[in-house]
Amino acid sequence: MLQPKRIGLFFGSFNPIHTGHLIIAEYMASRTDLEQVWFVVSPHNPLKLRSTLANDFDRLHMVQMAIDDNPRLKASNIEFSLPKPSYTIDTMVYLHEKYPQHQFSLIMGSDNLGSISKWKNYELLLERYKIHVYKREGVPIDQTSVTNADIVIYDVPMLDISSTYIRKSIAEGLSIRYMVPENVYQFLDGSRLYRQ
Repeated sequence: MLQPKRIGLFFGSFNPIHTGHLIIAEYMASRTDLEQVWFVVSPHNPLKLRSTLANDFDRLHMVQMAIDDNPRLKASNIEFSLPKPSYTIDTMVYLHEKYPQHQFSLIMGSDNLGSISKWKNYELLLERYKIHVYKREGVPIDQTSVTNADIVIYDVPMLDISSTYIRKSIAEGLSIRYMVPENVYQFLDGSRLYRQ
């Protein structure tokens, strides 16, 4: 029998995973009531273009490489077997059924909280799950649309880098060293991913 855990779900394309993602996950795993953080690699976010995504398994592999030595962090491919596009509420319901002993909550940036009303069945998400929100520079947190939700806000140290910036740098032949973990850097350097 698996021991029950408080698990934070960090959804994303991780296209590719970078140091900023890792800082957020480590903060949540070590400075909140969460015991583990799962990186849920999304095959297709309904609000993003599919054409910009690297192969699902390449993105999962990079996440696994990035967190391999940290027992508090885990890579999850749970959405790979669910209908596409991926909707957070469907994944949450599936995880609750698959792992009834665990207590799941969401990890998201203040930008996502601001647009959560566009998500499928967002009222159920707010009603059923605790949400750990990290502040994003220049994105004020307006909680008027999410009253009665269990939301905790954190000042996580943020790096001003993005997966989009990294992909653009690779396409232009520019260095991304130290923006991603060293093993992910070596993997990308030896692959054709994100090159034009």
